[in-house]
Amino acid sequence: MVLDSEARCQARRGGGDLINLQMAADYLKRSLSCLEEAEAAFRREDYPLCVRRSQESLEMAAKSLLRALAVEYPKTHDVSPVLLSISDKLPETIRSCVEELSSLISELAAIRGPGSGLCSL
Repeated sequence: MVLDSEARCQARRGGGDLINLQMAADYLKRSLSCLEEAEAAFRREDYPLCVRRSQESLEMAAKSLLRALAVEYPKTHDVSPVLLSISDKLPETIRSCVEELSSLISELAAIRGPGSGLCSL
């Protein structure tokens, strides 16, 4: 994510931790919204939308965690390599399932991606 000029200035003045935590909270909120939308799509049997929103939810949750830890990540849907590379910095509850989470992130990003035929939204 690219920070706007005000956020970059605050980060340079020592507000970086606060900005990261605010962004992490926002990403987590978006993740939960996507999860709710995925559940609603599943109930409607709209499976392509369910997959897309599930992927977005997991992606935003992972990016929230990375942002909270002030870890930079590439601008891609699949941040699993970054999660795996910092697994030693993760809380134990997440560290114990980071491989499974990373696998899900990769799989859902591939399914959602262009050319999959599943999610042409």
